[in-house]
Amino acid sequence: MAKILLVEDDKNIVENLSAVLGGEGFQVRSASGQKEALEAVEQESFDLMLLDVSLKDGNGFAVCSAVKGSKELPVIFLTASGDEYSVVTGLELGAEDYVSKPFRPRELVSRIRSVLRRCGKTQAILEIEDLRVDTVRALVTKGGQECFLSALEYRLLLFFLNHKGMILSRNQLLEEIWDAAGEFVNDNTLTVYIKRLREKIETDPQNPQIIRTIRGMGYKLGE
Repeated sequence: MAKILLVEDDKNIVENLSAVLGGEGFQVRSASGQKEALEAVEQESFDLMLLDVSLKDGNGFAVCSAVKGSKELPVIFLTASGDEYSVVTGLELGAEDYVSKPFRPRELVSRIRSVLRRCGKTQAILEIEDLRVDTVRALVTKGGQECFLSALEYRLLLFFLNHKGMILSRNQLLEEIWDAAGEFVNDNTLTVYIKRLREKIETDPQNPQIIRTIRGMGYKLGE
């Protein structure tokens, strides 16, 4: 589970983002200003920092500069929409990416995962039972034999693996597929994708042990 430091002084944004990121399997700690953020970095180890440019106590540029001078911590800036100066300054200070406000939560989660992969902060190999996923090569094998998944099936499998042990509702899964497909995906289509994925990764698709159905709630990967 990746640990994120959210440096933001807007309590509503902190509350909403913490809920979204927590639901995506991330562990989140927040800091409201420059001093609190730098103290948190000294006290704890984080995998990524989400950093607002404008803070009531200090500013995001100073935080980024201090962090990049002493830690190998990926930084994503949260900037006001259209603020080109902030974007350029943040990238010149060594930030890995930026997201303009207002942003879609799904887009932010996608950017976070992309930066974590690029910076080697995520596991390259994910495994459950005899299923093995090499996320660097996008290679899926079962019992040593390669499984050929479509792009959407692979995206769905990664979503399950990144939320291992968590019950995922059909709505959560539909949102994930919808983003990947770029078009509306209905409930029946999700059922088809789950069925196809199970046929490729389960030893006995009629009695699935990897992607389990939790009646009335959704699905869960593993026990």
